[in-house]
Amino acid sequence: MATQTSQRTRAHIIYRAQDGNSVPGVTTVLGILNKPALVPWANKLGLQGIDSAKYVDDKAAIGTLAHQMIADYLKGQPTDTSEYSQVQIDQAENAVLSYFEWEKAHPLQPILVEQPMVSELYRFGGTIDCLCRMNGDLYLVDFKTSSGIWPEMLTQAAAYLNLASEYGYEAKQAIILRIGRTPDEGFEERIVNHVGKRWAIFQHCLAIYNLLKETK
Repeated sequence: MATQTSQRTRAHIIYRAQDGNSVPGVTTVLGILNKPALVPWANKLGLQGIDSAKYVDDKAAIGTLAHQMIADYLKGQPTDTSEYSQVQIDQAENAVLSYFEWEKAHPLQPILVEQPMVSELYRFGGTIDCLCRMNGDLYLVDFKTSSGIWPEMLTQAAAYLNLASEYGYEAKQAIILRIGRTPDEGFEERIVNHVGKRWAIFQHCLAIYNLLKETK
């Protein structure tokens, strides 16, 4: 079970197990991983006179809107853009156009779109961007509007694969699809073939997250 307080960010989704207790989301769990590149990146923005917090919030809003536009397209419904600026809408539309370019070579039949799920076995939640059939096989597609595909995204996809399997959806692969926010960025994809070591990394992160929570 999951509740959401705002369209603009998944961070506001609250995942609850069947017993009513809240459980952490995949992104929250992976937040414990060290990201050494963030410090020099933030410093670089600071030297350019850019507030990194506002920059991140803006890009997150664009990513959320792009996700919503694609989800609504797959569901055959319009998107409410009233909460966003025109610049954010334009950049989100660029990302959607990159998705369309990818979809031309990957015609798909959506089964689940923007579907929150909760693992009762491992007690964590996550929202599946798209579970679909392509060429007769089941795939999990995770959309990203970031500037690159980072290792933690592979771990995230492994967690989603395991989460979907707990609901009876045994996907052949997870596809991480990065769609650019500018016309020249296009798209990039990475494949996660099995849960293996990436799933093990997530399980360790989940255990550490829970231990840290217990010791507060």
